[in-house]
Amino acid sequence: MTAPLRVAALGGGHGLAASLTALRRLTPDLTGIVTVADNGGSSGRLREEFNILPPGDLRMALAALSGDDEHGRRWASVLQHRFAGTGPLAGHAIGNLLIAAIWERLGDTVAGLDLVGELLGSKGRVLPMAAVPLDIEADVHLVSAPDGLTVVRGQAEVASVDGQVVSVRLDPREPPACPEAVAAVHDADWVVVGPGSWFTSVMPTLLVPDLRDALVTTSARRALVLNLRGDRETAGLSATDHLDVLAAHAPELGVDVVLADASVADDAGHLEAMARKLGARLVVHDVARSPGSDQHDPARLAEAFGRFLTRA
Repeated sequence: MTAPLRVAALGGGHGLAASLTALRRLTPDLTGIVTVADNGGSSGRLREEFNILPPGDLRMALAALSGDDEHGRRWASVLQHRFAGTGPLAGHAIGNLLIAAIWERLGDTVAGLDLVGELLGSKGRVLPMAAVPLDIEADVHLVSAPDGLTVVRGQAEVASVDGQVVSVRLDPREPPACPEAVAAVHDADWVVVGPGSWFTSVMPTLLVPDLRDALVTTSARRALVLNLRGDRETAGLSATDHLDVLAAHAPELGVDVVLADASVADDAGHLEAMARKLGARLVVHDVARSPGSDQHDPARLAEAFGRFLTRA
């Protein structure tokens, strides 16, 4: 009996959740490796109060991998529920509080995430990309000061900045990677990066030294999923520009496949040419929920993955 494909998917937020929801249709041997730089909302509050990894993106990834039965769906819904009102718990997701409590109880981040995965009947595993919480710093051409670069600090601040982000870096500059995440990249048949907020969810996965080294040296093939359209932090950047950004942040990283929606693939062939510079072939497939949507449809994304996620 042929073993299932081993896939590691990297990123954060809704983009990674969409990839995991799609990939779970193709293989049960799936690991989500999650950015841990969020400093806003419920995650930011818990991070500051308890000095822990921000749990929000980890929660979303766990919910995406929850079991297909009624038990799994019910617990995924509970994890995602947020408290209403204006009191101290307002805005907190139940899953964020649960993860924080389990971490405090066990004193082990990875074991805590595995325990929540057991509760959900998860089809796969969720890991943080780094063992410590991270901060993002960005060099930005602000609209109010376009002639020079301004340093903006914080994931939430960079994601909402009124200007053009040029580059990002992490603080600490060389954070320790999660060892289990590094092992998952080395053990994978395929590694999938993206989609997601390009500067604050996708690029950070390439900036943790041991994880980046694993991405460069793994025998796995690597697929990059492009966004459907620019968000605020990438306003004005084309799909080809997104690949330029990746090449600038991780010049040694090779890519085997670039997956793009037809809406972002230019007729002049610039995107295909840039993909070739990275060593990749371009796969164009309709993956949006609807025309003009900025969200990937998991079923269409799974169909697109199925075109190239095969053994060597």
